[in-house]
Amino acid sequence: MSDTLQKLATAAALPRTAPNWRADTEQVAPHIPGLDQPDVAILIPCFNEETAIAKVVTDFRAALPHARIYVYDNNSTDRTALEARAAGAQVRHEALQGKGHVVRRMFADIDAEAYILVDGDDTYEAEAAPAMLRLLFDRQLDMVNGTRGADRTEAYRPQPYRPGHRLGNVLLSGIVRWVFGRGASDLLSGYRVFSRRFVKSFPALAAGFETEAEFTIHALALHMPLREMRTTYRGRPEGSRSKLNTIKDGLRILRTILALVGQERALQSAGLVMGVLLLAGLSLGAPVVAEFLHTGLVPRLPTALLATGLVLLGFLSLGCGLVLDAVSRGRKEMKRLAYLACAAPMRRE
Repeated sequence: MSDTLQKLATAAALPRTAPNWRADTEQVAPHIPGLDQPDVAILIPCFNEETAIAKVVTDFRAALPHARIYVYDNNSTDRTALEARAAGAQVRHEALQGKGHVVRRMFADIDAEAYILVDGDDTYEAEAAPAMLRLLFDRQLDMVNGTRGADRTEAYRPQPYRPGHRLGNVLLSGIVRWVFGRGASDLLSGYRVFSRRFVKSFPALAAGFETEAEFTIHALALHMPLREMRTTYRGRPEGSRSKLNTIKDGLRILRTILALVGQERALQSAGLVMGVLLLAGLSLGAPVVAEFLHTGLVPRLPTALLATGLVLLGFLSLGCGLVLDAVSRGRKEMKRLAYLACAAPMRRE
């Protein structure tokens, strides 16, 4: 009896606090294989890729067994959706035609810690994905761009780069690098790894293939940390056909780049226009003014009016640039706040 009373007294003397349930659970919880893996979503936009999509899904499943694979079918008229589903991917559909529309839908629908965006044409190597993910998490980056290097080992496939595509890529990449001071050596790569905070702050305004240029400009405008990694790029498999038109899509991409540069560098763009207009106005007006000072007459009245109009337009351009720069600054602050609302990519130990 005395032992029982002693135990009751000891229990009564203990502090009456709520048990630390979380700490107890962490101490006794067993290790579950794969639980410490980051939540990765592999996003594959597709349009008529029945000959390649099953291999793409299978290769990425082997490279990243814990990742979720989503194939977004963009109004395919062949068996793309059936082949992707049979290979084990989650298939969804986007009715608006164009890669930009598909990217907008994917980024809005899918939640993950990291995202891998890759084309469904089996031109990019899945084996590079783990290294790109590791770089993203180790360096806490927001984008890893897979730069394309030609694969010479698969002789049965056509050459991956067409001369027009290569030249256009170099020119467009050079424009972006010249404007922003840095950029990507392969602006139009379709193989990228993103952080969650990149995806959830990306406005996705493009409709077609120009969305790839939009990725890089968005990262540069917000001064996001980004890196590049060289990956193997091979030709399409037999029976697969490219949907990219060199001239048409190249002009659309150039137009998108110029529009985005005008938005992100509004004051500099307006200053450039002002400089051109002032130079033209002063060049036309200087002889008229000199003649007026010498004779007191203005015999070339149309030239004088044109020069005056050009100078006024130059200063008007500067005023518009100041207003647009303030608007652009406000938009950039809103995107930055959306960017900061998400945590940085962190490697789980």
